[in-house]
Amino acid sequence: MASEDVEVEKKYDVGGEAEVPDLAVLPGVARVGEPRVDALQAVYFDTERHALAARGITLRRRTGGADAGWHLKLPPEVSHEEEPASAPQRRRELHAPLGQPDVVPDSLLAHVLVYLRGDEPVPAVRLETRRTTHALYADDGVHLADLADDRVTAHVLGSTGPADEGARTQEWREWELELVHGSPDLFPAAGEVLASAGARPAGHASKLAKALQGSEDAAAGPGSAVPGSAGTEGSGTGRGGTGGPRPAPEPPRKKGPVSDLLIAYLDAQISEILANDPGVRLEQPETVHDLRSATRRARSALAAYRRLYSAATVRRLRDELKWLGGMLGAPRDAEVMLDRLRGQAAELPPGPASKAAADRLEEELGSTLDTAYRKLQKMLLSERYFRLLDDLEAFRDHPPTRPAGQATARKAAGKLVGKAAKRLQRAARTAKRARRGTQHETALHQVRKDAKRLRHVAESVGPVHGKRARKIVKAAHRQQKILGDFQDSVVARGVLARLAAAPDLNQEVASAFVTLETRQVQLAAEAEAAYWKARKKSRTVLQRGVI
Repeated sequence: MASEDVEVEKKYDVGGEAEVPDLAVLPGVARVGEPRVDALQAVYFDTERHALAARGITLRRRTGGADAGWHLKLPPEVSHEEEPASAPQRRRELHAPLGQPDVVPDSLLAHVLVYLRGDEPVPAVRLETRRTTHALYADDGVHLADLADDRVTAHVLGSTGPADEGARTQEWREWELELVHGSPDLFPAAGEVLASAGARPAGHASKLAKALQGSEDAAAGPGSAVPGSAGTEGSGTGRGGTGGPRPAPEPPRKKGPVSDLLIAYLDAQISEILANDPGVRLEQPETVHDLRSATRRARSALAAYRRLYSAATVRRLRDELKWLGGMLGAPRDAEVMLDRLRGQAAELPPGPASKAAADRLEEELGSTLDTAYRKLQKMLLSERYFRLLDDLEAFRDHPPTRPAGQATARKAAGKLVGKAAKRLQRAARTAKRARRGTQHETALHQVRKDAKRLRHVAESVGPVHGKRARKIVKAAHRQQKILGDFQDSVVARGVLARLAAAPDLNQEVASAFVTLETRQVQLAAEAEAAYWKARKKSRTVLQRGVI
C-alpha cells in the first residue's frame, strides 16, 4: 500500500549567486538548523506525449535523501477562487518503496491509469539535484518548515526534444519552502524575505514541467506549448492532450448561453469520474457508487440538453455512458443486495435453518459480487472505456453546439426543468393506473428513473436558478430514494424466491427464505405508500418549476 500526505510548498526561481537570507527573522522561527546537503537522483515517468505532465501530475523514482522511493504527486481539486500570489501550492503526494527501477508500483499505477489510458509510462526526464536543506524550528523545537536550495541538472529522455543531446540538458537553481508542522501563515513573510535575496515566484509548477519546457522551447522556439507549465491552457483532448492543466471553467451566467450549463455540469461529472476511478481499481468503499452516480448524472444531463448539440454525438455518448453505468451497476447492485439481505437474515430466529439461509445468501450474492468486480476491473483497462473518457473531454472542451444552445440560460433552463417535471408527472399517472403486479412495479421503476433525471437537470441549472432549483432537487431526490427502496424490495423478492425454490434445499431453510421474501412484500408496500405521500407533498414545488 502507498502512504499518502499533502505537500504544501512554494517554489522560487533564484540566480546562481544568490545568498540564502537569514530565515530566523521570520515570524515564529526561533532558529535555523545546520544546512544538510544531499545528492538526489530522480527519474520521472510519463507517456511519450506527456499525458501526466499535461495534467500537472508527476511520477518519479528518486534515490538519495531521507525520502528515497517512488513519489506520485497529484494536483489539488480545481478551485474557482483566485488565490494570492503568496499562496502555497498544495498537492497530494503518495509514496511507495524503491522496488524495481523501471516497474511502477501497482499502488501508484492505479492512480494514473485513468490518465495514461492504455499508454505505458516510460522514463521521460532524469534529474540530478544537489540539495541544501535549511530546517526552520519554533522556540519549542517544533519543525516548522524546510527551505531547500536546489541546484538542478535535467536531462530530457526518450524520443521528445531536439536531436542535439546538449540542447536537451538544462541547469538551474530554485528554492522550495515546504511546510513540515508549521502554518501556511509562514509563506507571505517568507516570500518577502526571499524576494529581498533576489528570489521570485517560480514560473513552473514542478521540476518536470521546467525540464520539459526547456526541451520544447529548444525544439520549437519561443511560444511553443509546454505540458504543465504555469499559465498554459491545454485542450485536454486525446490521451491526455499536450497542453497544461485546465483552468477552472467560468461559472454559467443567467444571461449567458444555456449551453454553458451543460458544459459546467458535465465538467463536474468528468472530474468525479477521474477522481473515483483509482478508488474503484483499489476496491475502496463507496467509489463504485460515486463513479456510477457521476456517470448517471452525465447521461441524464446529456439527455435533457440533447437538442442543443449534435444529435449523433450526444447519442453516442449516452449509449456509452449507459454501457459504463451497467458495468458499474452489476457490482454495486450485488453489494447493496448482499448488505440488505445480510442484515435482514440476522433478524431471523436463531437456529440451524437461519444460519444455513444466511450462509447460502453469502455464497450466492458473494459469488455474484466477485464475478461482477472481476468484469469491472477488466473493463477499466479496456480501449472502449478510455475512448469514452477521451470523448467526454472532447465534448466538454469543443462542444458541438447548435444555434439553440445560444439561448439565454435562465429562461431556457427553466423550460428544460419544466419538461423533466412533466415527464415525471406522466410517469406517476401511468404508475397509478397500472395493473398490480409486474406492470405496476415496472411503472414505479420508471417513475424513479424520471425523478432521477429531474433531479440531475435541476442540479445543472442551480447556477442560474439557485434556491428554486435546490427545492426541486430535494423533492425529486426524496421520491427517487423512496422508490429505490421499493425497487430493492422487488429485486430482493425475486432473489429469495429463486433461492427458496432450489431443489437441494430442506424445508426449514426454504421456509427461512420465504419469511425473508414475505418481508420484502411488506417493505415494498411501505415504500410505495411513502412515495405517494411524498409526491403529494412535493406537487406544488414541482408544478411551480424554477420560473
